Amino acid sequence: MTGYTHLELNRDIEAPAGYYTPRKEVRLKYNGREVLYILSQAVVDSSCCGTADFNSTLVPGYILKWHSKKNKDGLSVSEVEPIRDEVVRDRIRKKVKETERVSQIEFW
Repeated sequence: MTGYTHLELNRDIEAPAGYYTPRKEVRLKYNGREVLYILSQAVVDSSCCGTADFNSTLVPGYILKWHSKKNKDGLSVSEVEPIRDEVVRDRIRKKVKETERVSQIEFW
């Protein structure tokens, strides 16, 4: 079990060589449980190789407790269980790609 800190949606967050913007959080029903995924847009605007932007998805894992506490900055934190099984990860990737236009899906 680990904590996922919910970031403010549609607010740019600085990153090396650019920034990313969390666009939406989704609670995906899967096999009797809920999986949390976050769709973000990343922009690379200061790299040696040029500029780019793309949509990506972060999958923290199965939701155990939704918005169960606040961190020191006042952001909500949910308890999640990372998904380790590669077969399950592949199935979730497929489900996400059925509804989202993403080029990259990362799991914790």
